[in-house]
Amino acid sequence: MIEKLASSLGRADQEPNIELAELLCRTEDEIGIKEIVDGFNGKDKAIAGDCIKVLYEIGERKPKLIMNYVKDFIAHIDSRNNRLAWGSMMALAKITELVPEIIFEDFDRIKSAYENGSVITIDNSITVFAKLCNANDDYMKEVLPIIINHLQKCKPKEVPQHAERASVCFNSDNANGFIKVLEARIGYLTAAQQARINKLMKKLGSI
Repeated sequence: MIEKLASSLGRADQEPNIELAELLCRTEDEIGIKEIVDGFNGKDKAIAGDCIKVLYEIGERKPKLIMNYVKDFIAHIDSRNNRLAWGSMMALAKITELVPEIIFEDFDRIKSAYENGSVITIDNSITVFAKLCNANDDYMKEVLPIIINHLQKCKPKEVPQHAERASVCFNSDNANGFIKVLEARIGYLTAAQQARINKLMKKLGSI
């Protein structure tokens, strides 16, 4: 499978990696996926970067095919290789609902990656947090305050996207808390951003 990667083909675009992900999803080729995981964990930076692209593209389509590699992704979320760090958090965001217990075991590491990571890492951390809240009431007690605090303090331009990512954990018990935060932030947003927030608040009001 490594020979099908973009870097192996001398390509600078991502199309070969996407095509490989689609092939592995169609065939559910566990041996092929393991080969990609080995490349992701390997020392060749170009190969590893292509492999994490393949893996999170698989996660987008058939997350069950990569859920057994959750520990591999967690091991890279604080990598010095930023491509592997945010790519791994993207992969985790695809599989959190399938393996929440394993992910929560390493929650401190995931939280640290959120606090110190790139924009893409942070974006996908919010998805991981929200799905953890959905998985277990005990997880929600620890994780929900982090989401609320984030929405209170993040840059105004980030509020709509991150609130939308968090919306999977909206319920009757936490709706009022989300509404208060969004009402406090909406005055700092553009008209288009406000429209997105108003749509979310309407959803919250109906819960």
